[in-house]
This record gives sequence, C-alpha cells and structure tokens, in this order.
Amino acid sequence: MSNPVFFTASGSLDRMAPEGRFVLEGPEARHAVTVKRLAPGEPVDIVDGAGTRMSGTVLAASPAGLEVECTSIAVEDRPGVRLVLVQALAKGDRDELAIETATELGIDAVIPWQSERSIVRWKGDRAAKAHAKWQSVVTAAAKQARRAWIPEVRAAVDTAGLAAAVQAADLAVILHEDAVRPLRMVLESWLPTDGPEGTREILLIVGPEGGISQREVTKLCGQGAVTALLGHHVLRSSTAGPAAVVLASDILGRWAAPAA
Repeated sequence: MSNPVFFTASGSLDRMAPEGRFVLEGPEARHAVTVKRLAPGEPVDIVDGAGTRMSGTVLAASPAGLEVECTSIAVEDRPGVRLVLVQALAKGDRDELAIETATELGIDAVIPWQSERSIVRWKGDRAAKAHAKWQSVVTAAAKQARRAWIPEVRAAVDTAGLAAAVQAADLAVILHEDAVRPLRMVLESWLPTDGPEGTREILLIVGPEGGISQREVTKLCGQGAVTALLGHHVLRSSTAGPAAVVLASDILGRWAAPAA
C-alpha cells in the first residue's frame, strides 16, 4: 500500500537527504494529525508538487507540525510527451469533475476554455475565484492520487486564445462526435515523426454540453488542430476528457511498468 501524501512548498525539499529531518507545518500538518491521525513510527511521503518526493517515518505529530525522518528522496521526471486538457466551462460543476478525474488519471496541465456555447461565464472577480477553485480541485486530486507533480491550471482562454495555443502545440486534438479518425489512430500516426525532439505537448480539447460549434472547429483546425472520434457514444463534457487521458496514456506508454 502506498504511503499517504502531504504537500509542502516547491523547493523546500531541495536540501533533504536520507536520515535528515523535515518538519511539515500549517494546514497539511493539521490534516495529517487531526484527520489522517498519523502517529510516530508510521510511513509518510512529503512532496513539493514539482516532482520531488521524500519518503520517511513520522517522529513526532502535533497539530503544530509533523516531524519526519527522511528515508529516501527522489525527483520524478515529467513525461516526455505532456497531456494538456482543454476543458470548456460547463454548468453544474461538470467541468470541475472533469479536471478532478483527469488529474487522478495523470493529466499534466489544464486550460479553462470559454467556448461559444459555454453557459458558465468567468467574468471579473468571479474569474479569479473560479481559477483558484480549479487549482484547488487539481491539487486535492493530485494528493488523492499520490502524485509528486501538481498539474498547472493555466489562464482561461476564449476561442481566439485557444487558437493561439493550438498553433503553439505539437498536436491539438478536438474530441468530436463527427470526426472520422479514432483518437487511437490520430495519436499513433503522430508519434513516430511529428514534433521536435525533447518535451512535446498534446492538447486534448473538450467542448461544452452543447458541443463545439462548427465555426470553432473551423477556426481551430485552421491553426493546425485535428478532430478525433473518442468512441461510438456521445460522452458528457465531464467524461470525455478523462476517457481521452486514459487512452492517450496507454498509447504513449505512460502507464507501462517501470523498468526494473
């Protein structure tokens, strides 16, 4: 069974080494002690959300701080091909459900999209609060999934902003029920030759409940996006993204067993 995970600030584990001691403070320490009820002698992982994971043993536990002795420290590399979920804003918290599940499944970043048919609108003060809420959702999901990396919630975009992101991406895929090629075929045909060496990025674009308008499809495809069919059935806005992450992760080998 994997160790429970608690987050600390990025960079705070940089000088840790085996047998060193680390004190986790603040809300995460209170959660570890009062909710998880960790006690001396129990194993725990402390991660900084930027790839560094410290495994250790609890030495002392109080709401003021969790003292941990480091048994190992490791930096987990990011995937060479990163998956970015472009999630159209949706009503009834379906968009938040989508990014939560996609985070648990391994998405690397999220882009909120104010599409033409999105009923929900991020405006003024609400935009800042909504963005903060999305970041909180993916952080909690990363913790649930014992991830060392917290996905970045990028700035919200309208369709013009998304078109610019599509142009900059190595591959941008619009999940669309009228597409001819299945997502598997699109990804497998792209992998051998497309994109520069080193880190590459794939956008998985999911529309709102009312679907992506033809005008948006035309605009995005004009910047290099391609359409792909996810399956024979029409999925909800909250389901399509996570389903695409599962398939893409398998094709990209992200779920393969680690080398011995």
